[in-house]
Amino acid sequence: MFSQRTNWTLSPNRFTRVVEELRSSGAPLFDLTVANPTQCGFQYDAGAILKAFQRPESLTYDPQPKGLLEGREEVARYYRHDHHATLDPDSILLTTSTSEAYSYVFRLLCNAQDEILVPRPSYPLFDFLGDLQDITLVPYYLEYAQGWLIDFQSIIRAVTPRTRAILLVHPNNPTGSHCCEEEVHRLNEVCRQRKLALIVDEVFLDYAFDGSPRKTFAANHEVLTFTLSGLSKIAALPQMKVAWVATTGPETLTRPALDRLEVIADTYLSLNAPTQWALSALFEQRHSLRPQLLQRIRENRSQLQALLADHPVCELLHAEAGWYAVLRLPVNYSDEDFAIELLRKHHVLVHPGHFYDFSADGYVVLSLIAPTAAFSAGVQRLLSCF
Repeated sequence: MFSQRTNWTLSPNRFTRVVEELRSSGAPLFDLTVANPTQCGFQYDAGAILKAFQRPESLTYDPQPKGLLEGREEVARYYRHDHHATLDPDSILLTTSTSEAYSYVFRLLCNAQDEILVPRPSYPLFDFLGDLQDITLVPYYLEYAQGWLIDFQSIIRAVTPRTRAILLVHPNNPTGSHCCEEEVHRLNEVCRQRKLALIVDEVFLDYAFDGSPRKTFAANHEVLTFTLSGLSKIAALPQMKVAWVATTGPETLTRPALDRLEVIADTYLSLNAPTQWALSALFEQRHSLRPQLLQRIRENRSQLQALLADHPVCELLHAEAGWYAVLRLPVNYSDEDFAIELLRKHHVLVHPGHFYDFSADGYVVLSLIAPTAAFSAGVQRLLSCF
């Protein structure tokens, strides 16, 4: 009765069952995976946020496929102010989430079973999006050598006549690695030679550990490029459901791409008017929330480094940005088995590396935005295993 694209294994896996058992028992749990900023003790300007939804324009229905011009202009101002990139508001399309933006771009570029190259390690969302859009995801690899590098040979090997785009997460989740200038140049060369597009997820772009702005792919005009981001991370407002895709590149490609994306968006008209009219005030929240998150990230990472000083067999992998830390541990069994043992014995919740498609066992991923006291206590319990 149901489609093959939804033929997923829906029963809880071993790891999930143990988490559910502990939560239902009421036992204390040190959650080092929490990624919802609204549950991490940050201070929100509730008055300003709620007031933003009281605009009378919200009572008028004005369907605009790309989103209201005022909202798109606000996104363009963000890129100009925070990343020194000039974008035409006409090149921006508002969506409810980056997941929706992905689905629009996948539908634009791919016929059924066409291919998109995706990085590994990276987060597991892509598998479900690929299934739902009837496309094939083909991995390319990031290699670690005191820092993360794109394995371009794996890209070349992966390209086939059905390849339509290379997907990049910048900075990567969970590795926290940026794409350097040389890699940008090589990616553009590959895309130009093979007639491929770039799809770039930049939701963590504003969270470089050193606080300095990084160049956005929204300024890339060398090849057809779709840059995705949203308020979920930029302003720590995942509940507001505002994201976008910016389309840049050669005019001969961007114009037909935007025309087709507009038809796709017009079919759904998903983003509600009150949120679009509130966008300016919601964007403003980044100025107070981003410093709070960066301070928490730095404090937790510094605490992690200090605790690791007494455990040299455990390695914190190099990273430059993002909300996560990757630990390499001296275990001789699967990272899922280790995570389950850690839960049962110490009530500490971490993500096993295989959730993010690490190529070997012995990796765990920790959230750096977890409340500081819980983070420190959880890490100490984790390291007591060694």
